[in-house]
Amino acid sequence: MEPIETLVEVPQGPAQKNFFVRLGERLKNAVGTVVRGSLATKMSFCFMGLGQIMRKQFVKGILYALLEVLFILFMVFFGGGYLVKFLFSGHLGTVEETQQVWDEELGYFVSVPGENSMLILLYGVVSLVVLVLFIIVWAMNVKGSVNNDRLIAAGKPVNTFRQDCSLYINRKFYVTLLAIPLVMLTVFTVMPLLFMLLIAFTNYDYQHLPPSKLFDWVGFANFANLFSLADGTGFFKVFLLILAWTVIWAFVATFSNYFLGIILAKMINRKRTRLKKLWRTMFVIAIAIPQFITLLLMSKILDGDGILNKILGTTIYWLGDTKYWSLLPRLTIIFVNMWIGIPYTMLMTTGILMNIPQDMIEAAKLEGASAWQIFRKIEMPYIFHVTTPYLITQFVGNINNFNVIWLLTGGGPGDNLHYGVGNSQSTDLLVTWLYRLTTDTNVQYGMASVIGIAVFVICGLVSLITYNKSKAVKNEEDFQ
Repeated sequence: MEPIETLVEVPQGPAQKNFFVRLGERLKNAVGTVVRGSLATKMSFCFMGLGQIMRKQFVKGILYALLEVLFILFMVFFGGGYLVKFLFSGHLGTVEETQQVWDEELGYFVSVPGENSMLILLYGVVSLVVLVLFIIVWAMNVKGSVNNDRLIAAGKPVNTFRQDCSLYINRKFYVTLLAIPLVMLTVFTVMPLLFMLLIAFTNYDYQHLPPSKLFDWVGFANFANLFSLADGTGFFKVFLLILAWTVIWAFVATFSNYFLGIILAKMINRKRTRLKKLWRTMFVIAIAIPQFITLLLMSKILDGDGILNKILGTTIYWLGDTKYWSLLPRLTIIFVNMWIGIPYTMLMTTGILMNIPQDMIEAAKLEGASAWQIFRKIEMPYIFHVTTPYLITQFVGNINNFNVIWLLTGGGPGDNLHYGVGNSQSTDLLVTWLYRLTTDTNVQYGMASVIGIAVFVICGLVSLITYNKSKAVKNEEDFQ
């Protein structure tokens, strides 16, 4: 017998109703469905799996019941205590260190271990995610029992466990395939992001390092410290300086590699250019070498005592000059980034140029168009249409380009504009400043988390707005 695929139909509210009204109606309908349901549905609402067992779906019912037992044991013996402290106590621990307390019954001092704010926050987040996942599984259990009621009312048999497995191996195999990535995404992306987000609302820094010290909630104090002009630490001023340099760097690094890579590809692809394979191979070698090796080598070549100064007979500090707001180190970083970035664009553009419809180019030539007009009116729009997602990815990647900055200059040189605020330096990007805030002796994890949130918001807004405004989305059918 073929498995029967069923879905609970929930009435949809009018389009003009807002999200919360529609959510309330959905919850009301769901509760009403359970109240009007059979005894098996009501039992499934209270005890997971019991409704399935009453319908002789023994394997599914036992699995649901086992999950509920495991959840209860987890909450009773581990997660529940952390979840209560995390959500309801209003603090992240009260006992700082292991203390010696007099025990009246024993007649001597006993050691009472202190609390660890980091573990309270971490295990609280884990327990919260486990609770949310359990609620989702519980809702699936109730929904399955309601679907069984619908099948029985329609005179159809309920699915066996074998039929359910067949359904998720065949017609719903996409659900099976996506389940594992979804779990991995939750564990390795959602939970760390939630943990980092919560760190931004604490005073976790070098003065509050667990386990010897506790840290606690401070609300939006870190955000006020970063974005307030009245704050005396100077964080806002340095944040604006580093943000401006980050945006300038990302823009120049992205588009210099992009346009110069296109020009290089055009030069190599010309009919009159000889030894095309040799030229491409030479540029491929530049990117075949691991990037960190190239950058470390460049940092030695461009050092004050490096080989470049020896050859030129100069003592120019290519990566350490602080004149004119460290202009020379910043330009040097951009030029080195071109060396390692242009070949990527050249290779990508070479493939795109080979796929441009030749009938369009031949028609333009018959109309008397010049090579420049063909490039500007046909080739460049085609390249830009295809590479818009790549451009967005590169721009966001350059905002977070830790390797180039850190391996060349380490964020330096230091200057008076950045001095004393989170140990920031003149060529620091937001991401390298964040790293410095979490690794230097005067660590400030709370402020680093706020900066991480700011980087995420900037990258997210740039990606969404730019992509949705681009012709690659609005005119998706072009060049097809």
